[in-house]
Amino acid sequence: MACEALVNRIGACERCASATLRVRVWKRGYRDLKRVFGFVGYSGSGKTTLIERLIGRFATQSLRVAAIKHCHHGFDIDRPGKDSYRYREAGSQEVLLVSGARWALLHELGQAEEPTLAEQLTRLSDCDLVLVEGFKSTPIPKMEVFRTVCTDAPLYPWLPGIVAVAGDAPPTAALPWFELDDLTRIADFVLTRAERI
Repeated sequence: MACEALVNRIGACERCASATLRVRVWKRGYRDLKRVFGFVGYSGSGKTTLIERLIGRFATQSLRVAAIKHCHHGFDIDRPGKDSYRYREAGSQEVLLVSGARWALLHELGQAEEPTLAEQLTRLSDCDLVLVEGFKSTPIPKMEVFRTVCTDAPLYPWLPGIVAVAGDAPPTAALPWFELDDLTRIADFVLTRAERI
């Protein structure tokens, strides 16, 4: 994929930012771009459970997997009274929590806009595959997780980027369909359709 196509793919402004992004993509190189595949669906449809099962499967195949989940509402993984919470309450824009087992960076957006998926991908360590939950309007290949107990109105007729459906009822459109328990076929499909971004 040419650099210009990559710039357009991540939604950069061609007049003001494409040159900067072109340089960044060129320096990182094609191999450094993340292979990305998304999952969308209504709340309670089973997206998180499916992604969790896929991560476990890919991990047994020695693939390095990362996950990004878009949260529609404000969230906080910190707890009132903890030192890190107190730092943020005092005005720290970032707090880095570090231990011998893991680290986490808490970044306050303040009045800034929510980062795009492309911006978030640059923050991830090197990996073989990134599974994304949410980011419905971002142009990446997505699988809709659809269960009739959640809704009778699927997303695929109107939401661009949906390339397959996993659920309890086959789609009316000509899309590949998988039962939610058919993990082998879903995993193969995800690996085949994931795109480098």
